[in-house]
Amino acid sequence: MPGLVVFGRRWAIGSDDFVLPGAFELFVRLVWWIGILVLYTVHKGQFNCPGGGLLHSYLLGLLILLASIICALSALVYISMQGTISNPGPRKSLPKILYTRLLLYFPEFIWAVIGAVWVSDNSVQCEKTVINGVIGTVIASWIIIVFTIIGVVIVFDPLGGKKTFYLPDGVSRNLESSQSGQLLYNVKSSATRVWEKRIRLLCCCIVQDDDHRVAFTSIAELFRNYFSDTDLVPSDIAAGLILLHQEQDKMESCPKEPEEVLCHSPSSLVTDDLDVELENAAHFMLFAAAAYGWPYYVYTNPYTALCKLNGDCCRNRPTDSDITGSDRHNFHFGSILKITGLQYRDFIHISFHNKIYEIPFFVALDHKKEAIVVAVRGTLSFEDILTDLSADCEDLTLEEVLENGFVHKGITQAANYIYRKLINDGILNQAFTIAPEYKLVIVGHSLGGGTASILAIMLRNSFPTLRCYAFSPPGGLLSKSLADYTKHFIVSVIVGKDLVARLSMPNMEDLKRRIVRIVANCNRPKYQILLRGCWYEVFGGDPDDFPTELDGRNQDALTQPLLAEESLMVHRSPSYNALEEESHSNSPPQYPHLYLPGKIIHIVEECSSRRLCSSDIKYTARWSNETVFSSILISPKMITDHMPDVVLKALNSLSQEHGSCLSC
Repeated sequence: MPGLVVFGRRWAIGSDDFVLPGAFELFVRLVWWIGILVLYTVHKGQFNCPGGGLLHSYLLGLLILLASIICALSALVYISMQGTISNPGPRKSLPKILYTRLLLYFPEFIWAVIGAVWVSDNSVQCEKTVINGVIGTVIASWIIIVFTIIGVVIVFDPLGGKKTFYLPDGVSRNLESSQSGQLLYNVKSSATRVWEKRIRLLCCCIVQDDDHRVAFTSIAELFRNYFSDTDLVPSDIAAGLILLHQEQDKMESCPKEPEEVLCHSPSSLVTDDLDVELENAAHFMLFAAAAYGWPYYVYTNPYTALCKLNGDCCRNRPTDSDITGSDRHNFHFGSILKITGLQYRDFIHISFHNKIYEIPFFVALDHKKEAIVVAVRGTLSFEDILTDLSADCEDLTLEEVLENGFVHKGITQAANYIYRKLINDGILNQAFTIAPEYKLVIVGHSLGGGTASILAIMLRNSFPTLRCYAFSPPGGLLSKSLADYTKHFIVSVIVGKDLVARLSMPNMEDLKRRIVRIVANCNRPKYQILLRGCWYEVFGGDPDDFPTELDGRNQDALTQPLLAEESLMVHRSPSYNALEEESHSNSPPQYPHLYLPGKIIHIVEECSSRRLCSSDIKYTARWSNETVFSSILISPKMITDHMPDVVLKALNSLSQEHGSCLSC
């Protein structure tokens, strides 16, 4: 539903968003009014104390004021319950009621001040119960006023007051090109500046240099482009995700043919090769997890980690020349030792240095697999998040590769940083001098997996036998040509419905279209969707069968967008201008399709409860292909499936199961 327009500007809240907060406030006000009424009735004849006359007037006025607020809230909640997300017509009178409710804040504020003055007056000597009641009333009034101010700040849209033109089809298209171009530039610049300020505010705790400023602008343009063609408020998106999740669960419960061709890998590898790769992946995932340092170790061992680190970390560390970056109290390195089981002498180089486009990594000797392991850390800081969000595409120039392709800009710059360290600083030369017969293996999880993949591409010509294991890498990483090229030396491991592995700009655009379509076509009020969705997510049950305008339509009609859907996609919020369509008509796509690297092992749970955690979860693994991850799946596990401990648990489970089968 388009954002509510009040006081001549758009707000990031819909006219159907007042049901739940309004009902909660209505409950509080009713309890409050009953309490004051009881207090006034019990002490009706006991206001002869000093200051009692003012107290009598205060309580009587408060009862009238609360009754007025309760009436306004009741009307506000009732009107907000009408209609649907895409049909705000029955709620057209809501702004007037909202104005009335807001006007009542002024006498409430005055009454709160009067109550505070009366309570602070030392000459008042009334009964203590009455005084405590007034104190509670004053505190409650100020709490509600403060929370109202916070709510106004949250739903305030900085671009809501921008005066822009709305150009219907065929009308006013003959504007002078300079005028329309200047108008479009001003609107887009304003939107970019707003997003940039928000990002700077979130990253206010980190030191900002030129790289940060460039990244802020790039990320701000990404968010501006993504949100510029819809007029949805945050609660609409939440309702859309709930509906998509239930629709997805209904489709999964229906009997159907398997969507994935999983019998063979792209190279027709046999099952034994899958088992070998799973065993290798389980082993090297330890290195990828260890790269996170003490946060991962404490997260997986919450009760004993600090004691173990305090006892062991002061002993046995490599020389200072082997470590770059800060590692206070030696916690990071001590955690790496604990997780990998290596000795301090097995480490060639450790870097905890962390800036935007510069992420920590370490190089170690793995004698069990006879490998020189380069482990790259995943996202763990604001700088890493900025690297993730620098999602522009750039060319990857490689010698002796016939067809170069596009890559994720931020992750490529991080790979370039590690490449320079490994080659220019002679780290790999030092490692191969110590163990010349060992092979090179590059590993990483999440951002580290994406960086490890691109780093492997860069090092492939110099080290033809290298292998790379990318655990839960970002989906929008490599163009199709590069993804196919990496199938010979990179293995990606994805667990379940991992969000990050499906995260790319085309997939996000697809998710936005799906949200708009299902929200626009649902015939239930938003508050019912949210309440039923919360119950479904927490307690489970069968997916709700919400009626939609899609019911009863033939297949040909389903290919055409409905009017409600068109209004949400085409109608621009006052923050943006319809002229933006013209700016993209003759330009190439800024975010082409990018894919996961290498061959893909997809691990899924087998017959597990969707909501209740089970200690005996069984997994199955199969070869998959990049097209399976071309759509974002909504699930409570879309985040947890990405966590490194979940990935490691799944791999260990499969590896142990394979080992037990061999022993049998």
